[in-house]
Amino acid sequence: MKWHRIIIAGLLSSSILGCTTIFDGGPNVGVSRLGDGGTAVPAGTDPSDHIIGQREHPKIVASYGGAYDDRSTEIMLARLASKLLVAAGEGSSQLTVTILDSEEVNAFALPGGYIYVTRGILALANDESELAAVIAHEIAHLTLRHARERSNRERTSKIVDRVIGGILGSNPETDQSAARSKLSLAAFSQSQELSADKEGVKIAGQAGYDPHAAARFLGLMAQFAAYKSKSQSGDDFLSSHPSTPDRIELAVKAARGFGAPGIGATERERYLKAIDGIAFGPNPNNGAIAGQRYIHPNLGFVFAVPNSYELTNANASVVAVAKDGTAARFDSVFVPEDVSLEDYLKSGWVAGLNDATIKSTSRNNVPMVTASAKTKDWAFEIAVVRFEGQVYRFIFAAKEAGKRLRSDFDFTLSSFRKLRSADLKQIQRFELAVVEARSGQSARDLVARMSGVSDATALFNVLNGLLPGDQLIPGQSYKIVRKK
Repeated sequence: MKWHRIIIAGLLSSSILGCTTIFDGGPNVGVSRLGDGGTAVPAGTDPSDHIIGQREHPKIVASYGGAYDDRSTEIMLARLASKLLVAAGEGSSQLTVTILDSEEVNAFALPGGYIYVTRGILALANDESELAAVIAHEIAHLTLRHARERSNRERTSKIVDRVIGGILGSNPETDQSAARSKLSLAAFSQSQELSADKEGVKIAGQAGYDPHAAARFLGLMAQFAAYKSKSQSGDDFLSSHPSTPDRIELAVKAARGFGAPGIGATERERYLKAIDGIAFGPNPNNGAIAGQRYIHPNLGFVFAVPNSYELTNANASVVAVAKDGTAARFDSVFVPEDVSLEDYLKSGWVAGLNDATIKSTSRNNVPMVTASAKTKDWAFEIAVVRFEGQVYRFIFAAKEAGKRLRSDFDFTLSSFRKLRSADLKQIQRFELAVVEARSGQSARDLVARMSGVSDATALFNVLNGLLPGDQLIPGQSYKIVRKK
């Protein structure tokens, strides 16, 4: 696939934008569609910053499932980011903003003028000023050079830590998944976050947006974190940008420097119109969970885990955890065609491998090699599978070896097969829809339109920044999630 970038400022006509004065002679804001690094070099930065950003950009895009293409959202983002750059005193700069096709609530920056926002954070924000607060925060990280100073500390989920730490080697050349995990951006220091908060509020306020939106969105993030903690944990914006009372208090204090709440533009209706219809939740094309099954339309396979496991689709792997703590991980790895599965299995990436257990087999006409391993704390069952030119790994881990571990492992291996048309019918796709509340309608009435969505009432409240019992305002727009 050829990477390319679309520079919104250079391609959109005045009839599409309605007003192009913010672009004329102003900053060059690009919205990346398929991930090209372009030439986004902010003024006054080290040229090597751009080299870093350009090198890492396609890796970041790939690790988050690709770039998300939505014209109305791109137009809104380009307009918004352009205004913020002018307010930041970077009017001659260029910036590449990429919408990542991910449900995670995340936003971050790379050196060289690269800013990333996910579909998830677009869905959470309720107006343009809240998104402006997020983008201004990331621009502040760039102008303050925080992106270059960021530590390389990795952030992974506990279950992935357990499995990787127990059995995978550290050679990124033979462990593609471990290499992908290094793409997670480590958190900024607390002082850097607070500095970016303060500077971000200043930038957004000077751009004419509601300066109090930052504190409002931090509160919304805290509400979302509480909602998410009831389902599953994740590696997202909340972990690197915690909504602590200190941060909210600082944001409020910075905003009061501009005036009391009620000043500045929010552009709620314009924002909601721009995001109306965007995809919501995981992109099924990149792998979908349907009950106990994992279905991957693009790669053409399906497998299942026993009923006692809960499946989670992460960026670079699929993780399943049973109630007793038994864990499973599925991922992909690059293995040259001339390297046998057995040779790869014995190449050193497995700690505690029992060579006597290595066995070549085939299930559903899919060749695979299985083996057992044992470390101090964990027992493992491992399979390396070659399917349509790609190699995949199944790793099951438990505190102790036994029939249960082997039985669960065998069940999943036996379920791995080529995708059938009937499998695709099990995949559900969802989108964000903006609806207007009519007189007399309650939140319950709108929630009733969210069929197929689990915990719909809580999700409706958090998406709209509402608390239980809050009344809807007739004539105002609200977000719901519905099947496509």
